[in-house]
Amino acid sequence: MDMETPVSGSAPRVFPPLYVATGDASKDKLAFIHVLERLKTQKRTGWVDHKIPNPESISDHMYRMAVLAMLSEDTKLDVSKCVMMALVHDLAEAQVGDIAPREGIPKAEKHRLEAEAMHNFVHDMLHDSPAAQKINLLWLEYEEGRTAEAKFVKDLDRFEMASQALEYEKNHNASLQPFFDSSIPKLHHPQVQEWGQDLMAEREQLKKNIQ
Repeated sequence: MDMETPVSGSAPRVFPPLYVATGDASKDKLAFIHVLERLKTQKRTGWVDHKIPNPESISDHMYRMAVLAMLSEDTKLDVSKCVMMALVHDLAEAQVGDIAPREGIPKAEKHRLEAEAMHNFVHDMLHDSPAAQKINLLWLEYEEGRTAEAKFVKDLDRFEMASQALEYEKNHNASLQPFFDSSIPKLHHPQVQEWGQDLMAEREQLKKNIQ
């Protein structure tokens, strides 16, 4: 998550060892399929730090992003690419986890760790197959953030986090203002900006109803 979360006394992150290829394509592919389970079980760090009960997993976040991409009305975007990009943009976190800024890992090192994880998936587990190359290209495109699709998916990443924050505020009486501050003002795509405005209007109405 891209939200700064000050937490004291947190233990340093421990990374699992990288997978060592067996040379058997079927076994190595199964290893990749199994490693994907980590995305279903690892909780998003920002919510854990804010002690949200039963917080979403990494794959929960990516799934809603993928569906949000399908709602795009922008005819200039390759929506199918956006959906696939949303589903792989945090794939490296299956190996390195959801690293938060407060952990003190420099951005360059975070990128190196994630690139190393992707290399492990693509080459050692998936043997550089056409599907693996496609996954890697989508991940790289998102990381570089230069194309219209990558920029749109980044906006979805921010908006999805904000929408989840509002749901946690409603369901757990939490105060999660930093998650809105680090997402809504950074939206650029007109359609996602509109969603962000609607979300903040809903939040303001909820606050009035509580008063």
